[in-house]
Amino acid sequence: MEKKFPDGMVPLGAEKFKFLCHEGVSCFTKCCRKVDMYLFPYDIIRLKGALNIDSHEFLQQYTRLVQGQNPYFPAVMLKLNEKKDCPFLTDEGCQVYTDRPSACRTYPLERAVDRTPESRQESEFYFMTNHDYCLGHFEDNDFTVKEWVRNQRLEQFNLMNDLWGELDTIFSHNPWRGEGSGGEKQRLAFMVCFDIDGFRKFIGQHDLLKKFRIAKDTKKRIKEDDQELLKFGFEWLKLILTGKSSLVQR
Repeated sequence: MEKKFPDGMVPLGAEKFKFLCHEGVSCFTKCCRKVDMYLFPYDIIRLKGALNIDSHEFLQQYTRLVQGQNPYFPAVMLKLNEKKDCPFLTDEGCQVYTDRPSACRTYPLERAVDRTPESRQESEFYFMTNHDYCLGHFEDNDFTVKEWVRNQRLEQFNLMNDLWGELDTIFSHNPWRGEGSGGEKQRLAFMVCFDIDGFRKFIGQHDLLKKFRIAKDTKKRIKEDDQELLKFGFEWLKLILTGKSSLVQR
């Protein structure tokens, strides 16, 4: 069955596109101003690490909660400064460039994932954005989508965002029935997904890792690495909310 996309949106295939952003382009950093940006769990792990602060402080200082596309779970957006610019924008450029969010890395492309793909059909699609102010499209540098993904080091972001997308799909089916918005399970889920340092304290207080059959080296990585802890948290939430998970209880 042929995939259908919104009018005017044509997915890029293997063809090349022209783009490059650098200080010599007159629109440099314009896309960092008056920007509406959603942050995903892995984005926050990278950003709070770059700033050397814990996740709770990052959430308090740099984010705001909004009602996104999912009516049953809040979305996290970047909080702009008084000038309505990205708070990490400096006169020299991006303060957190090495750890910038996935939306910044993907630009000028947008990524979409079909979570119910037909057999043997693609599940990942990229679309070209078109902002009149952006002059990077006229730079003489050619990329395919695969080349751009490698160039921007998007592989790990895409992997973690796909894991997050699977969980967000579960949230969209209202697994909180009976406790309403902001109930105990929803608050727990938000902590796991967005307050990774809070979740680390939680698993220590409740000896959570001891309740599952986890290899010693894997357990060590979960304790020491935010990304591995987030993966564990996603699987734990799946178990709580659906009863289905890769985790094996003792």
